[in-house]
Amino acid sequence: MYSLARPFLFSLDAERAHGLGLAALDGAYRLGTTPLVAPRIAPMPTPAFGLSFPNPVGLAAGLDKNGAHIDALFALGFGSVEIGTVTPRAQAGNPRPRLFRLPQHGAIINRMGFNNDGVDALVRNVERARRRRGLLGINIGKNKDTPNEQALDDYIACLDKVYPLADYITVNISSPNTAGLRELQEENALRQLVAGLRDRQEQLASVHGRRVPMLVKVAPDLSDRDIDAAARVLAELQVDGGIASNTTIDRTRIAGDPLANEAGGLSGAPLLDQSTLVLRRLRARLPESTPLVGVGGISSGADAVAKMAAGASLVQLYSGLIFRGPALVGECVEAIRRRREAPSRGAVGGL
Repeated sequence: MYSLARPFLFSLDAERAHGLGLAALDGAYRLGTTPLVAPRIAPMPTPAFGLSFPNPVGLAAGLDKNGAHIDALFALGFGSVEIGTVTPRAQAGNPRPRLFRLPQHGAIINRMGFNNDGVDALVRNVERARRRRGLLGINIGKNKDTPNEQALDDYIACLDKVYPLADYITVNISSPNTAGLRELQEENALRQLVAGLRDRQEQLASVHGRRVPMLVKVAPDLSDRDIDAAARVLAELQVDGGIASNTTIDRTRIAGDPLANEAGGLSGAPLLDQSTLVLRRLRARLPESTPLVGVGGISSGADAVAKMAAGASLVQLYSGLIFRGPALVGECVEAIRRRREAPSRGAVGGL
């Protein structure tokens, strides 16, 4: 079914197609026709962060920034859906055009810039959702005009509001599309930010009577020294987990493409190797008790298995979904299931 719709969607401006695609998914969900594009996936319970995920394949943040399509996205079979990135106040993001497809490379460049309707709008959307299946992650960030010295205030403002509604929360310090944001990954800045968020997390756990896991999402462009520093901070502050990785600013693998010089973060197939290297290095430097989510460049079931073999407990999709369609979700779940049932071929996700 998606193979029929894709040529039409790809004939449109990428951001317009994004909106139409989400609207179509909403329509299919309301009409009960989602199974035509996404066959039902048999459960594959997967533990991570003290939670039980229906299966290990999730949707990465960025597709549904405002949490306006939660039920339709869960209907595709995802074990988790991560919405956002959301900021305290609404912001328009960067000027258009800001989203570009590179079909020859199975890649996307985006410089969206945390465009969203603000955390209050997201909260209203989440409260309206039925959420009958899967776990909900909420990805939080800071407003563009908030200086890094006050970044903690923005993250806490979001954390306070989404905490009662989220199954887990992701701290986004690694988007390349908000000026200066990645500076928060420097060891001292990261320690200060994460320490403040960890303190607030424990306070909120006492207030709400439940502890919501908090993950930190890192960039794929970190040096080995920076990865080691990030691992030190996450381990010392006992962060629940990490996500590796966000989009890359490296263009080596798409050199010569007419769109290669467009500013923004590159995702999709060209990101697979580098994001997996970051994942593997983090895994080697973090306690086994700290689960990791592998994201970046997954375009097939084999790619998902490679992430698990590199140390991920869960994986997430985004760009591959755009190029392959909803069938990719089930393909990844079944590939991981086959590998899990054949342990002699290598461990998957530590199971």
